Amino acid sequence: MPSDLVSATIRRGLFTRTVGRRLVFFQEIPSTMNEAARLAREGAADGTVVVAETQTAGRGRFGRNWVSPGGNIYMSVIFRPTLDALPFLSLLAGVATAQTIRKTTGLSPKIKWPNDVILHGKKVSGILVESVMEGGAVCYAVLGIGLNVALDPSQSEETSGIATSLEAATGKPLAREEVLRQLLQDLDSLYLRLCQGQTPLEPWRAMLETLGQRVQVTWRNETYSGLAESIDPLGNLQLRLEDGQLITMTAGDVTLRSS
Repeated sequence: MPSDLVSATIRRGLFTRTVGRRLVFFQEIPSTMNEAARLAREGAADGTVVVAETQTAGRGRFGRNWVSPGGNIYMSVIFRPTLDALPFLSLLAGVATAQTIRKTTGLSPKIKWPNDVILHGKKVSGILVESVMEGGAVCYAVLGIGLNVALDPSQSEETSGIATSLEAATGKPLAREEVLRQLLQDLDSLYLRLCQGQTPLEPWRAMLETLGQRVQVTWRNETYSGLAESIDPLGNLQLRLEDGQLITMTAGDVTLRSS
């Protein structure tokens, strides 16, 4: 594995217009999300990327710990989107990550609502978006992606049985710099389209494994059970409860009823 993943990625050729115009690499850092937010507050440009070899305090959705040993991809991207574009950053990241996996491995990942990328029923990538608003406008948003490339899930109780990695799924070693370069390029392409008004909703919907399933959704200590019937124009889940009521879930943890 290269000691500086970013340098190796650039050497292999990175061609983007926005995402990755500035790349910052850390061998070890508490959290790429925190560092990207700090840079954003200092005025870092749209598309600035923070990449780390390891994180000592990586986090996922709802403040959960994100196990961050070396050999994987941990990155956060600074975006300065419009208010209309902001809700689609998470969807954009899911589509870009799934596309990258397909292009670099030949595998066919799915997305579990709202933003977990899944291979063979196990989580291979997590996505987190945090934004700062002021006066009804977006100051900045930070998009975090953790992608398991060489992770051995059995090495941690937090990942054992529920996570996988690209190398575990393919059974062969992968060049991380190629995966990172493809991911930056896919993010860049989709972000440019989003800025032109073309959302990633339809390709994201096509990858969703959740629709049509009987599920439980947990949100703020409440659990709702029903049929994952559809999604709305912003990607929110339309859940048909057992009593026939249709409710909109904007966030939450999804599990299959059978599990």
